[in-house]
Amino acid sequence: MRSELGWLSALALSLLLVACGRGGSGGDKPQAVGLTTLAVSERRSVLRYPGRVRASEDVSLAFRVSGTIGRMLVEEGERVEAGQLLAELEAGDYEVQLQAAEAEYAQVKAEAERVIALYEDSGTTANAYDKAVYGLRQMEAKLRHSQDELSYTRLTAPFAGYVQSCLRDAHETVGAGSPVITLVSTDAPRVEISLSASDYARRSEFSAFSCSFDIFPGQTYSLSPIGIAPKANANQLYTMRLRLEAGEGPLPAPGMNTTVSIRLREGDEVAYAVPTGAILEEGGVSSLLLFSRKDSTVHSVPVTVVGLLGDGTSLVTSSALSAGDEVVSSGVHHVREGERVRPMPRESETNVGGLL
Repeated sequence: MRSELGWLSALALSLLLVACGRGGSGGDKPQAVGLTTLAVSERRSVLRYPGRVRASEDVSLAFRVSGTIGRMLVEEGERVEAGQLLAELEAGDYEVQLQAAEAEYAQVKAEAERVIALYEDSGTTANAYDKAVYGLRQMEAKLRHSQDELSYTRLTAPFAGYVQSCLRDAHETVGAGSPVITLVSTDAPRVEISLSASDYARRSEFSAFSCSFDIFPGQTYSLSPIGIAPKANANQLYTMRLRLEAGEGPLPAPGMNTTVSIRLREGDEVAYAVPTGAILEEGGVSSLLLFSRKDSTVHSVPVTVVGLLGDGTSLVTSSALSAGDEVVSSGVHHVREGERVRPMPRESETNVGGLL
């Protein structure tokens, strides 16, 4: 009797274990993932960056000698021509200094000419001749220096442009090199943008440049590249400068914001726009999980990221991908290579959120 009860207990335990095993396998449902269907992107051929217009020349002008400002001859916003007088120092001290240098030069010159005449007639030594010649040269340099200092009391425009600001007023005493006036040129302005590291690496593909302004609708301006800073700034961005070509419309002014378009040379590879969150990064290699409708499994496909777009998507290329392929766009970190998954049902346009 005891052996029969033991046999029945063992049978019941076996059936219970089988039932639990069946329940466990039945609950192991495939992971649900979101899918994105690949389509060829036409946005790879053009990069767009915000930019700002800068003056081609923007300088602070200063006197090369110290003194008291006698006259300020321009006002802020005034247009000036190259060589135009902008401000003057009170030049009395420098005029006296020049007069003294001229008098000293005249005396030394007369003495040097007498010594040179005597030497030519063998009436003096070579040593006296050398002293006379070198003394005259020294006085000539001193005279030129006094003439230069007097000319430095006049501040002139180095190029045609506009007075951006007057930093000093008449009767103020300024030191040599202290900024007095800031001047911006009227030449074609420049545009500055900040390139990301990924686009900086593709700079050899840049083929054409243009920009547009919200305040000039429908107007496009051509740009010609000046150069790209070879070193990134603190934000890991590379500053690129471009020259704004004058078009038929009004010439933009320094300080205006613009949108710069960079056209790339077309390559043989096509690019696909995918959500940036769908890209897996491991060991410096980027990949996507490609979904197979045949067996509902996912497989890793290496890709090359060729650009980042402003709408949360990235441009990728891969010879293993084709338009119409489906890749995992959500849940990528919860599935493994070769794992069976089930696609999430697409949200109904008439039942947003699945509330009905």
